[in-house]
Amino acid sequence: MTHGTLSLVATPIGNLGDITLRALETLKAADAIACEDTRVTSRLLARYEISKPLVIYNPEDARQGGSRVLALLTEGKRVALVTDAGTPGISDPGAELVALVRDTLPEVVVEAIPGPAAFVAALSIAGLPIASFVYLGFLPNKKGRQTLFKEIAAETRTVVFYESPHRIEKALASLAEVLAPSRRIAIARELTKVHEELVRGTVAEVQAHFIAHPDAIRGEFVVIVAP
Repeated sequence: MTHGTLSLVATPIGNLGDITLRALETLKAADAIACEDTRVTSRLLARYEISKPLVIYNPEDARQGGSRVLALLTEGKRVALVTDAGTPGISDPGAELVALVRDTLPEVVVEAIPGPAAFVAALSIAGLPIASFVYLGFLPNKKGRQTLFKEIAAETRTVVFYESPHRIEKALASLAEVLAPSRRIAIARELTKVHEELVRGTVAEVQAHFIAHPDAIRGEFVVIVAP
């Protein structure tokens, strides 16, 4: 029996020009593309004049989407897995699909087509110590959230996590409660886009910035806490 290939294709986190040549070649060669949101992926594909069948794979359609991907791979097809932005599997449901494929069809080739990741981009421009860091992804909404902030305060390495615009002010307030007043943080938003911004300083300084610029509380945030 011939088994196919699952290619994890990293896609731009904002600027569509950031896609790699290898990523474009892989998308063009794929028999199907598994994605979170067909509207988002269709915009990228249209930019580069790529037309492929799309398979929805997200938490709401994980069972059906996973079954379709497995069926394609069993037929020997090439399936490209993309996320809405960044590297599949990094804080997105693609990790579950990779585990499903590896557990169910171990003969399938699973390959990485590397590219953008928001937390890596943010770390690279933050100007904070990054020789060793802890990546937390999206923090929980409620359960265990305050305990996690205390653990962040006690961490001896740089900590990086994602936050939504709806919770960024609460996250800053929680950090203010547990961090030493002189502890530095950085917040990056709208990375690679027209309104890209990085704010550095103490928690109080960063809070003051967003109080003075409430229109800046939009987009996805990458929060970096220095050790």
